[in-house]
Amino acid sequence: MAETKVSPGQTSPNGQSTPIELPPIAQVLERHRGERHAVILQDYPDPDAIASGWAHRLIAQRYDIECAILYSGRISHQENLALVRLLEIQLQRYNDEVELDQFDGAVFVDNQGTTTLLLEPLRAAGVPPLIIVDHHESQDVIEPEFADIRRIGATATIYVGYVRDGMLQLSPERREHVRLATALMHGILTETGGFVRAHPEDFQAAAYLSRFHDPALLEKVMSQARSHAVMEVIQRALQDREIRRNFSISGIGYLRAEDRDAIPQAADFLLTEENVHTAIVYGLVVGDDGEETIAGSLRTVKVTIDPDELLKSTFGRGSRGQYFGGGKREAGGFEIPVGFLSGSRNDDYRRLKWQVFNEQIKQRLYDRLGLTEEDEE
Repeated sequence: MAETKVSPGQTSPNGQSTPIELPPIAQVLERHRGERHAVILQDYPDPDAIASGWAHRLIAQRYDIECAILYSGRISHQENLALVRLLEIQLQRYNDEVELDQFDGAVFVDNQGTTTLLLEPLRAAGVPPLIIVDHHESQDVIEPEFADIRRIGATATIYVGYVRDGMLQLSPERREHVRLATALMHGILTETGGFVRAHPEDFQAAAYLSRFHDPALLEKVMSQARSHAVMEVIQRALQDREIRRNFSISGIGYLRAEDRDAIPQAADFLLTEENVHTAIVYGLVVGDDGEETIAGSLRTVKVTIDPDELLKSTFGRGSRGQYFGGGKREAGGFEIPVGFLSGSRNDDYRRLKWQVFNEQIKQRLYDRLGLTEEDEE
């Protein structure tokens, strides 16, 4: 939804009266002053989510709100690992030992509850959803007190807007602020494909951040080499791809949870092939606890394809009403829990299971896209 301004005379983050017109989210934070919130990222957070979650925590601190940034999957992409390490961003990976009932509310950043396994544990712990800040298509799964959902390039851009509107005063003299600006710049850059998919607001946000970010540190974060594991996944995607009428679709089999971020990188790579306008890569991700999930990524350069609508209509909803897939302009993803069929030490069974899931996923995609064997190149 588009952001509107509140009337003058609102309470400032430091609790003093101010004539500055703050964004509506300020009213929500003021109502919950002094609380403890869980900032929820998607299971496999990307730079946009990481930077935005950090920005939210720093803004919330000005309302005496303590925030823990939680995710339940892994951070495995080489750039994301470098981002967290070099910029010293404090994230917490959720496990059963984390007591969610310590939180007074949940804030969903760069997601709307459909790409995190934390939604049900939060509900079970009685933690109410307070805020959604996101730039993806509306999912209508949870009803928070406040939602700021905009069709722009990055969630980081929304948070830069909050900063510019007076919710946080950045200073080039403060190392933490320089690191935050660098993270937000990285989030906008990666989410918009180097500004190829940027909206005017994204350019404006980047221009503002240029006064505070560290270019050398940003270059260091973005110059990370691909790991051998990522290269192997890309190789498998190339070997197993099927191209039908400019769509390149590849099932890559089993992979470890720590290699999950290789899937979107493989989709990005397949999209560079001549005459391919859409690439879809998916695999069976095996977690540490043996739980398995079919995870996939879609990338497209065709303007008539809506990744969000395509994936939602292809894979539908779960038993609790959440969509298995979704997306934004030019990109999307899907996650389908395997459930009680997860795990097996029998190699023959594992192979047969993948064959069944692989054919099922491909057939759903082909049927939805109207592709037949006659279209195969």
